[in-house]
Order: sequence, then structure tokens, then C-alpha cells
Amino acid sequence: MLVPAFYALQLLQVVKRWHVPAEELLAPLGLSEAMLEEPHTRLPASTMRRLFSRGRTLTGEPGIGFHLGLQTRISLYGYAGVAAMSAATLGEAISLAVQFAPVLAPAFALRLWVEGPIAALVLEEREDLGDIRDVYLIMGLMGLSQMGPALVGRDIPFSLELAIPEPSYYPRFAHLVPGARFGQPVNQLVFDAAALQMPSGMANRATLRLAREQCERDLESLGSDGGLAERVLSVLAPDDAVRTVDQVAASMHLSARTLKRRLAAQGVTFSTLLDSHRREKALLLLRSHRLSIDEISDRLGYSTVPNFIRAFRRWTGKTPGAYRRGGT
Repeated sequence: MLVPAFYALQLLQVVKRWHVPAEELLAPLGLSEAMLEEPHTRLPASTMRRLFSRGRTLTGEPGIGFHLGLQTRISLYGYAGVAAMSAATLGEAISLAVQFAPVLAPAFALRLWVEGPIAALVLEEREDLGDIRDVYLIMGLMGLSQMGPALVGRDIPFSLELAIPEPSYYPRFAHLVPGARFGQPVNQLVFDAAALQMPSGMANRATLRLAREQCERDLESLGSDGGLAERVLSVLAPDDAVRTVDQVAASMHLSARTLKRRLAAQGVTFSTLLDSHRREKALLLLRSHRLSIDEISDRLGYSTVPNFIRAFRRWTGKTPGAYRRGGT
């Protein structure tokens, strides 16, 4: 797996605050600043993890993920950033980020959920991030939280939920994200869905078209199955209908057998994707008290409420009712 080098450049800018020379950070890994500045440079995921681990060690800042997230600018993301900046609304910009996530951050899948007045941007881990898992997750979600204000010119309140235990350094950064919740079933930003309709101050349809075409070429270069799992999830997501593997495959103009085989080649199964889909949707539906547990179970396609409760306990260690009462 190869990762865009612009993340390494972002790290380089941050560690300079601690007066860490570029050579000290990069040279032991056979890298140079000039190499990273080449527009199409991508690094092996293992090299990137070592680089971020080294950055944390050299600065002595365990919470470097917060610094990296706050440093994030949309322009960092190349053509995908240009496309997002040129979108008409925040919702369109997020949709572009979701579509091109396999190019920007292959270690993650990005999904947007909207249920009534609530929206959630979910960051799903697709590989073992090792001892820098907290850095990557905090950097990723905090970086995404910077996108909205930059595009629409106003603050967008959000809540931060992470699937990692609370880090010992979090109290030093709690003023940035008060009430952040750790040990959660998924990594996500939750915010008011009305923000998705906010207009961007930089909308430009011509620029958007050109940037999007380049992003689509980059996505295609990943291979014919780049983003296949995300495409399956997008078919599952639009409404409350429960789709079988045959229905999903047909909508993608594939046989069920071919879809299963191609997913298996990526190390995933249809049942795993359906499980993720149900889990994320259940967590969002439970944030509102408009629906009963029975109604949520039905919307998720479970044949009985006890089946839903068993699945939910497997995901979270709690019953749906206990999770709802726990301050969701």
C-alpha cells in the first residue's frame, strides 16, 4: 500500500516547531525533503508509519496528532483538495472526499451518514496502524473538522468520537475538542446535518470538473477494484431498503459470484460490509429518540429484535437501550 507523500511534508512542517531539522527526521529512512516535494511521490505505508513514529519521538510530543490535525489545510490534498474547494456546498465537498478517500488515505474508508437532523462522518480503519494509531486517527478526524470552516467561512460545532482509549495527553488538548468521547464503536465526527447545505465561498464548476477528472484518473490507477468495498457500501447506504448480495451485485452490473470473488481478493466479505453498514447506521439512529428499538431493528433488516440486540452487543458490549441511555 502506497501513501501520498504530502502527509510526510505536513509532518515535516510540524516538527520544525520543535527545531527538528528535516535531515534528522528523514535521512535515517532514506528520504529527503526534495523527494517528498515531487507531486506524485507516494511512500510505502510501513515507511510512513515509521516516519510518524520517529516524528513523535524526536519532538517528545505524544499528542502530535492534534498538532497535525490543526495544521491541515485543504490545499494539502492536491487535486482532491482543489475539487473540494471548488464544490458548491459543504455536502458536495464531503461527498468528493468520500469518493476519493482511497487515493488520499488508503489506510481508511470514509463514509457520510445522514439521519434526520444529524450527520456523521465516519473514518473506518482498513489496516493495522500499530503504535501510531492514535496519531493517525486524531490527525485524520481533526483535519476533517477543519474542512467545513475553511469552505463556508464559519465554525461548525461537532463532537469527536474515537475507538481508541483516552490518551494520557488528551487533557492538554481538551479545550480544542471538549467532550471528546473515547472507546467508542467507530471513529466519527458528528454534526448538524443542516451544515451540509452551507454554500462554499470558493465554488467554481469549471475548476471542479477539471480537478475531478484528474482525481478519477488517480482512482482508476489504483486498479479496477480500487474502492470496490466503498462502492458496495454506497449501494447499501441510500435508504432503508435492505439489499441482498444479489441485489447489490446486480446494481453494480456484476454477478453475485464475481462480486464475492473480487471482494475476497481485497480481504473483505459482503457480510462484513453489511455488518459495518448496520453498525454505523444503528449508532446514528440511536442518537435520536424518534425511533424505538423495535423500529430501528426493523429499519436495519433484522428479522427479530433479539437478533439486533445480539449484534449490537457484539459491536459495542452494550444493549441498544443502554447505549442510548449512556449519553449518545
